[in-house]
Amino acid sequence: MKKVKLRVPATVANLVCGFDILGMAIHEPYDEMEIKLLDTPEIIIRHIDSFGLPQEPSKNVAGVVLQKIQEHLKLTKGFEAVIRKHIKPGSGLGSSAASAAGAAFGANILLKNILSKDEIIHFAMFGEELASGVRHADNIAPCIYGGITLVKSTQPIDIIPLNAPDLFVTAVHPQVEVKTSDSRQILKKSITLKSAVEQWGNIAGLVAGIQKNDFPLIGRSLNDVIIEPIRSILIPKFDEVKLKSLDLGALGGGISGSGPSIFMLAEKRDIAEKIAHLMKSVYDEIGIESYTYVSKINPTGIKIIEEA
Repeated sequence: MKKVKLRVPATVANLVCGFDILGMAIHEPYDEMEIKLLDTPEIIIRHIDSFGLPQEPSKNVAGVVLQKIQEHLKLTKGFEAVIRKHIKPGSGLGSSAASAAGAAFGANILLKNILSKDEIIHFAMFGEELASGVRHADNIAPCIYGGITLVKSTQPIDIIPLNAPDLFVTAVHPQVEVKTSDSRQILKKSITLKSAVEQWGNIAGLVAGIQKNDFPLIGRSLNDVIIEPIRSILIPKFDEVKLKSLDLGALGGGISGSGPSIFMLAEKRDIAEKIAHLMKSVYDEIGIESYTYVSKINPTGIKIIEEA
């Protein structure tokens, strides 16, 4: 096998209260990636999109991942990655994670599945480190595993796949950029014990609700007292979008990753569609272009489109 084509999905990290430990895959938007195994040891990156991302391997998220795999396995062969991104960088929908996970996943297929899922995540995290300065896996894990995942630890890697409830996800991406590295810098370095205890309760309640398919419990656990109050100031109309979505019947939701995208969970598609319409209308009113997506939780993550 010399080539594999992949569809790599967007992901929603944190799930409000689970900073850096919870994430879920959705169906749209997604990136398209083609990874080729070369007879020569070079790493080639080609972007066929309009985002202007660097194509020098050491400065490209996918390129760094492929370099690390090549170095670790002492390969005499190289890789070419052709990437068509639809997940806009800086969207809060796991754009860098998609490139990193897709590169590691595709390389592993071409190398006859020499790596475990956790090893794929290990190498993909080098891409996240390049993008944000931190080796986190909350986007990468659901991209690889599908569904909802809990990152118990990254040293060593310990990923726990969770249940994927039969819920609809509505996401809006207002066309303003919030860099993950910038959104991390504004976070508090310490928190009160009271806030920590409240947050632990929300995380535990959310995981329990996910595992039990207890939608009311999921809804009342989607509350963040540490990160969201700070990061939300970077997102225009965040409070209005959230409150009006809850009024329409959303179970709950909040910032997707570091933002500016916002996600909401709903039990029925018609409610999810109404939320999408509301989200777009809020940003239309203030002249900010936005894109909305309505999706079920993606249970499989990266999808192989073609192998040759």
